[in-house]
Amino acid sequence: MSKRSPFPIPFGWFQVAWADELKPGQVVPLQYFGRHLALWRDEQGAPHVNDAFCPHLGAHFGHGGTVHGEELVCPFHGWRFDAEGNNTLIPYSERTNRKACVRAYPTVERNGLVMAWYHPHDEAPMWEVPEIPEFNDPDNFTPMMTFEYEIQAPWQELAENGVDAAHFRYVHHTEEVPELESYETDGPFAKMRSAQKFPTPQGVVDGRIDADSFGPGFSCIRFSGIVDTVLMGCNVPVADDKCHMRFSFTVRKLGDDEALNSSVGQAFVDEVAKQVREDQPIWENKAHVVRPALADTDGPIMKFRKWASQFYAEGVDDSAEVYVPQGSYPAEVVETASRRHGSDPFA
Repeated sequence: MSKRSPFPIPFGWFQVAWADELKPGQVVPLQYFGRHLALWRDEQGAPHVNDAFCPHLGAHFGHGGTVHGEELVCPFHGWRFDAEGNNTLIPYSERTNRKACVRAYPTVERNGLVMAWYHPHDEAPMWEVPEIPEFNDPDNFTPMMTFEYEIQAPWQELAENGVDAAHFRYVHHTEEVPELESYETDGPFAKMRSAQKFPTPQGVVDGRIDADSFGPGFSCIRFSGIVDTVLMGCNVPVADDKCHMRFSFTVRKLGDDEALNSSVGQAFVDEVAKQVREDQPIWENKAHVVRPALADTDGPIMKFRKWASQFYAEGVDDSAEVYVPQGSYPAEVVETASRRHGSDPFA
């Protein structure tokens, strides 16, 4: 097979930056959705995403481009464009060029993230990015802690983990296979509720992992049992077979002791972040089996796949039975608390 998977790039809202990474007047080059892009913040503070290349003679806005007020300025000849991509000024001409348009992507700043809407046919957003209360409550929750990863696999392979309860026991050495209580879908939204046992130095702790997904690019996952922790998990496709994953965490404060808040919260967050590194070689080296041979207790994997299929505007060509990776990606040894304090599922 020459294809890594049957999936094109999905449409939806995707994180293109953390808000504090982008200053007013700054222009940043990006490569997402199989395209070259320019991310910029106007002098009024609003973020924008446009295609990267000037329609005049092709200069890249992200390499030397500037911002003038609420307009993006080409570094080559000084042509200006508004946030919608319309040419507003040619400095050496009395006329503008109405045909010179730069594709614009709807962009919002919410929960400390900059999110852009992608659709291959430029259709308008079909749902909104929700506000996550915990990330907007500095009195009760810690400042955001962030992690990012480059994953050589399609979005759907990563997201399928959420409903694959058994892998938590065998990849992450949780004490038991989690109890998946419910998995419900409603249009672009999906909701998963589960009970989980966490191994700790003091013994096994009963907890929960409850996840809400808003399309393919944004999920809110709440962990409870050890310390209330909220994760915004964001995957943005770099291409159809590569993702840039960003994790943003906040933890409920345990009173006014900043040192305690930092140490307890950081320890749990680090554990979750390490588990991604355990998943990564699985994702990158696994084949996509179109009709998997499932166990009767495997959970709603096919229900998840049906939900995911709605985000491929071009459709899915799954005419092959198996799609295999084109490279080999070695696994690293990751020391997690679950491996130190939990029982070995393979013993």
